[in-house]
Amino acid sequence: MKYPIAKTEEAWKAQLGLERYKILRQKGTEFPHSGQYNLHYEKGTYCCGACGEPLFESDSKFDAHCGWPSFDESIPGKVEYIKDVTYGMLRVEILCANCGSHLGHVFDDGPTPTGQRYCVNSLSVDFKK
Repeated sequence: MKYPIAKTEEAWKAQLGLERYKILRQKGTEFPHSGQYNLHYEKGTYCCGACGEPLFESDSKFDAHCGWPSFDESIPGKVEYIKDVTYGMLRVEILCANCGSHLGHVFDDGPTPTGQRYCVNSLSVDFKK
């Protein structure tokens, strides 16, 4: 798929560093309860850690007790949804629609009226007040 922001993998690695590159570009997952935004509740916007595109508003964040930052909706048009059948599971992967970077997965088990739980790696996002 083509994205508005496109770089070589070497350029992404140089920009992101190894830890973020592993999550954002190689579809890695950080350890639960280890991310800086897991229990973070300031007002602001969570943006793609690779390209800076706004993805989630703080009003949609909630504590899902899963160990990763959780949101009940994304900013419309900012997230791409891809069927993911890795590890013998059927999931929906979420990517930044601007650069194609891996954010995490979305599940239909959220406790809010949307019924959604966007489970996001802290290393996939940056926060702006």
